[in-house]
Amino acid sequence: MSEPAANSAAAQPVWLGGRDLAFLIGINLIWGLNLIASKIGVGQFPPILFTALRFGSVALVLIPFLRIHPGQMRTLACAALLTGPAAFALLFLGVYLVKDASMVAIASQLGVPISTLLSVWLLGETIRWRRRLGIVLAFGGIAIIGFDPRAFDYWEGLMLVVASCFFGSLGLIFVKRMKNIKALELQAWIAIVGGPVLLLLSLILEDNQWNAVVNADLSGWSALAFTTVMSSLIAHTGWYYLVSRYPVTSLSPLTLLSPLFGVFFGVTLLHDQLTARMLIGGAVTLAGVLIVLLREHRIADTGT
Repeated sequence: MSEPAANSAAAQPVWLGGRDLAFLIGINLIWGLNLIASKIGVGQFPPILFTALRFGSVALVLIPFLRIHPGQMRTLACAALLTGPAAFALLFLGVYLVKDASMVAIASQLGVPISTLLSVWLLGETIRWRRRLGIVLAFGGIAIIGFDPRAFDYWEGLMLVVASCFFGSLGLIFVKRMKNIKALELQAWIAIVGGPVLLLLSLILEDNQWNAVVNADLSGWSALAFTTVMSSLIAHTGWYYLVSRYPVTSLSPLTLLSPLFGVFFGVTLLHDQLTARMLIGGAVTLAGVLIVLLREHRIADTGT
């Protein structure tokens, strides 16, 4: 996000080295497992409280990275509120309401086409037929999943996941408007802003918070530790490290491994049931997301 990082990324080769490729796969593995950990965590903590505890823990570690950026603090605040408490509170509420983590893994991929649509609406970007096709396929796949009889039982949760994608994508629009703000600085501000906001929302909208904290067992606290350390600090920091070395458009297609890992672990660890409609809908959604990512890759590389 800083100018030096962007310039260095442009100077690096597009193809990932073997070690960095293995690192990126590991990051996606962590993100896939993070969905499982989140599912376990919101089973023991109220979902908004769980999110607040995660953000608070991250804030304690990243306080040294906080910097004031005159003239950009309003934009920074909007970015932090939207990508942090708004997106994550809705996501974890969705995780809590949706029985199958696999459905959440697939639905959360709508962030890619939603970001593209918001770029058209708010930034004046022009998209051609390939990305339009990808967007239609992505949403069409979710529609196929939505008509699965089991999905009707928790459609509210899926809608919350989609809303999370919207607010997260809207937050990225504000991120794009900022200059010379390092990734860890942004992550620190998201945690600092998000923790208190989410704690206040939990106190207003949830109850039995103290009982949850006192009665949570090792698996609940381990889930919180995993989301904080492995996902927020290690995986996200690793992602920012790779972004500093390679173009984002070279990395993004491989992030489709994350939902695949999420579905795999949902089935093997949480015993999610995959129906034919879920498999077809998931394949259509991921195909659409891949088309959008690959087309954006071509635009970044050739300008056409």
